[in-house]
Amino acid sequence: MSARPDARESRVAVLVDCDNVQPPILDHALRFAAQFGRVVIRRGYGNAMTLGGGRWQAKLVEQAFTPSLQYQYASGKNTADIALALDAMEMLFDEMTDTFCIVTSDSDFAHLCRKLRERGALVCIVGEEKTPSALRNASDHFSEWEAEVDEPEATLAQPVQAKPSEAPTGKPIAKRRPLFVVEAVRLMASDTSEGKVDLGALGNYLRRTDPSFTTKAYGHSGLLDMLRTYDLLEVRQEAGGHWFVRLAPSGAALTPNQAHD
Repeated sequence: MSARPDARESRVAVLVDCDNVQPPILDHALRFAAQFGRVVIRRGYGNAMTLGGGRWQAKLVEQAFTPSLQYQYASGKNTADIALALDAMEMLFDEMTDTFCIVTSDSDFAHLCRKLRERGALVCIVGEEKTPSALRNASDHFSEWEAEVDEPEATLAQPVQAKPSEAPTGKPIAKRRPLFVVEAVRLMASDTSEGKVDLGALGNYLRRTDPSFTTKAYGHSGLLDMLRTYDLLEVRQEAGGHWFVRLAPSGAALTPNQAHD
């Protein structure tokens, strides 16, 4: 199988207004953006105080973002917003991308969203609760980020003390079912009328959000084998041999913190 990306796959730019949002939002934004295509551009915009060190610098390095440092030429003037908007229009005109995920809660970007959509681009906004309706309604898709506690993980066997890569040589890795897989199905199924997700599409999404993802690290021989162990998910093979997964009726209303083991 070729490892080259599908030429028809949408190209996504994730542009972050670092002066306006908190660093933890970045993980959520990347997971959200991955459902729309391949993330080819990652940039974070901010002034010297924001990007000069601390949490934002560490987060941008961790997630392989290109920092776009903008100096303030006058007090109260935010040049980072202008840089983000100009870069977005340039990316559109140069056909570098056709989908934009703008991470901000600043309503000043509503006009940019409208202009991008008028030119045929798909526009997504990831923001906090404070995001005004003017910005939410200017996008094709809006996702509200909320601060979360560390994601729990439910196990099928005894708790694993070491990370998968640290398992003793020759000993099988205990089978585990991380809850982020359930959340991925929940997110992708929410945009479908039938509430189901193609198995191949789910696998592509999981690899987009974490390029190092492999089912073997969790003790499974493949994605289908892994999904069959979840009581929060339902896997079915339909006409034509295609496999689909959906939330099980009993698990549809559960929150990420309600582990099932």
